[in-house]
Amino acid sequence: MVRLGFIIAFIALIGALLSGGAAWRVHDQELTLDSIAMARAIDVHASLVQDRLTERELLARVASGLFRAPSMVKANMLQPLRSSIYAFKTDFVLASWIARLQPNELAKAQDELKREGFSNPIIRDYDGQPLDLKGIDKPVNVMMDIEPRNPETIGLPGRVLDQDSIIGPTLARARADGKPVASDPITLLRKNGPIGIVLAAPVQQEGASQPAGFVAFSYELAPLMLTNDDLSMFSVALRNPQEPNNELIADDQGIISSRAVREGDPAPLILRTVTFGGRDWTLGYYAKTNAALRAQQTAAIVAAIGLALTGIVCGLFGYVAYNNLRLSREIQVRIGFERRLTAVIDELNHRVKNILAVIQSIVTRTLRHGSDIDVSRELLIGRIHAMANVVSLLSESQWQGVKLKGLFEARAIPHADRIAINGPDIAVSARAAQSLSLLFFELASHSDEGLSLVGKHPHIVAHWEVNGEEPEAVFHFRWEEFNTSEATRRPDSDFGLILLDRVAPEALGGTSKRYFTDVSYVYELTAPMETVVDMTERDRTEQISAPVRPAR
Repeated sequence: MVRLGFIIAFIALIGALLSGGAAWRVHDQELTLDSIAMARAIDVHASLVQDRLTERELLARVASGLFRAPSMVKANMLQPLRSSIYAFKTDFVLASWIARLQPNELAKAQDELKREGFSNPIIRDYDGQPLDLKGIDKPVNVMMDIEPRNPETIGLPGRVLDQDSIIGPTLARARADGKPVASDPITLLRKNGPIGIVLAAPVQQEGASQPAGFVAFSYELAPLMLTNDDLSMFSVALRNPQEPNNELIADDQGIISSRAVREGDPAPLILRTVTFGGRDWTLGYYAKTNAALRAQQTAAIVAAIGLALTGIVCGLFGYVAYNNLRLSREIQVRIGFERRLTAVIDELNHRVKNILAVIQSIVTRTLRHGSDIDVSRELLIGRIHAMANVVSLLSESQWQGVKLKGLFEARAIPHADRIAINGPDIAVSARAAQSLSLLFFELASHSDEGLSLVGKHPHIVAHWEVNGEEPEAVFHFRWEEFNTSEATRRPDSDFGLILLDRVAPEALGGTSKRYFTDVSYVYELTAPMETVVDMTERDRTEQISAPVRPAR
């Protein structure tokens, strides 16, 4: 009997130890899985928020790039852009054209606002007080057009925005930086309106040192933060850049409010940073459920079952432990695949959006109103063919880059047999390859528009070289059409000018110039090699394409 009791006690002790070990294992695994699931959900959320912000910043860049202002005092300047800005479906609250007007233009601007039918055409300050136009002695930023036009917005044009504590500095920074800039959080439309952000993109006219004005889009903050998801495992708050001790949060109705952060309050589970309008924004994520408490409750249940069924626990512990290890490895492999899939989808979305934005710009600028349909069709087909060729080359190299000489192939560049190329066969990045492919097509397609000084098609030399040592190396490209003068060469198209002078240099972070010599037409492009090659992009592509290996 004593021996039997000893054996039972020994079995009970083994059962208790195994039950305790199982309970601890379940507790630790629950915490691990919850933390992994929470981190993955937060990563996906932050990625979606960044995608939304990127789409809206892309809309501002496209709108400012397509904008043409023959007269800044016009009050219907958004009319040509309406189809483009609605095509993005970014749910903006208000789109506006803000003209930077000289003092002698204010009276005419006031007349234009009245003629356009705005309810309050008087030039006034941001609070609605009329200004003495004779007392203004420097350029001011005046809202001249809005979209949509409805009873709530029809009275906004005519305001001078320079003195506003938030909009004024935002416009000044956008003018200084020459790129879209986001404002601090601000109430939209009215004093008690929804809290949102204004994104202002400067419109740079050709040959001007200062922008002609700004295309501005305002967005409500709650939809940008993706805060109205009742089923999510977390709540999200935005750190207020104006007040570091406050957070902006949204309720289930999407209404943004400010919450004070006091000492001793629970800290955010994870912080994530997103970029928008040239600024970094910090999102704080708070867990909606107590993962530790839930893990403790689960562990207690396992321990109780183990103590009640010690004999069964002893027999099944080895089996459970083996399956637990196998399940843990399968979870790790699946999480790795899901993360890799998410990264691949994000990268694919990013590249497809870039390509679609470029194609949209090509189509819009090529098939402009009043253009010859036959010429436009040939140019459109050629430009899209050039894009398709570079995408094919990138696909063949798994987006690891393209040899620069490969961009001059006859299937993508017209009259390639007349082009003499000279330079090192460097491998340029995917982004640079797309810009350079369109650039080479645009230059080649215009080289055959007319005859040269000697009555023949001009001879073309494309030369590039790399000067300096890493990381300060500089890429210099020179295109020269001999026996060509300004009188014999047909001028570049509007799309060509934008591509040659702005899009290609900005995409490569460099500068360009074009001019005529006594016997030739010359286009030069200079850019840093770190942008042309972009090893960061190549490393990211290699990481995405690498196979996922199960944990050992």
